[in-house]
Amino acid sequence: MLHYSLVFLVIALIAAFLGFGGIAGASAGIAKILFFVFLIAWLVSFIFGRKNVV
Repeated sequence: MLHYSLVFLVIALIAAFLGFGGIAGASAGIAKILFFVFLIAWLVSFIFGRKNVV
């Protein structure tokens, strides 16, 4: 999921450089959403995924 976030960020940067405002804005929005979804999923798996094996 982080990979897709970075891909959309690169698309947004290229589109912004070339002057396509709508595409850049949409890609940046998707990249933000995917990054935060990834971050929440990572935190949940980090907190609840650790098992203490004794």
